[in-house]
Amino acid sequence: MSEITEVAVARRVPSLAEERLRVLSRRQPVTVPPGTSLAECVRAIQRTGTGDSVFVCDTAGRLVGVLTERDIFGRIVGGSIDLREPVERLMTTSPRTLDLDDTIRDAIVLMRTGRYRNVPMVDETGRLVGVVRQADIIKYLAESFPEELLNLPPRPHQRMEEPEGA
Repeated sequence: MSEITEVAVARRVPSLAEERLRVLSRRQPVTVPPGTSLAECVRAIQRTGTGDSVFVCDTAGRLVGVLTERDIFGRIVGGSIDLREPVERLMTTSPRTLDLDDTIRDAIVLMRTGRYRNVPMVDETGRLVGVVRQADIIKYLAESFPEELLNLPPRPHQRMEEPEGA
């Protein structure tokens, strides 16, 4: 990438970070109702194939807790936890959340300072409306620079002395 292109990209990144989270494509979170067994939560995570968290929502769809992959590995594996117990036994209550009007920068800061990989997004009533993942942010930023990314050489640190081809 030339110095001119690098400068142009660097200038665009701050404005992209100020975009609202609603511009991100996001997957629907895995949800369970209160009282769901820990075993069923583990099965729900396995069904997604993404190593997600399980978001616990009441009948109105309001977020009441989160059971993360770290909770499972840190407390269930090798512990004396009965998987028949309800999710409330291990879930994090009152998790940190974002809303669709927060910025991508807000999400990045929260993920970095809180060491979160998935952050639930709620509306003004506390109803779960999505989840933002690190991969969602990376994908959005990468899609914002298609020409620059698609034109990178296979090994960016190597420079061609002559153009290749006929």
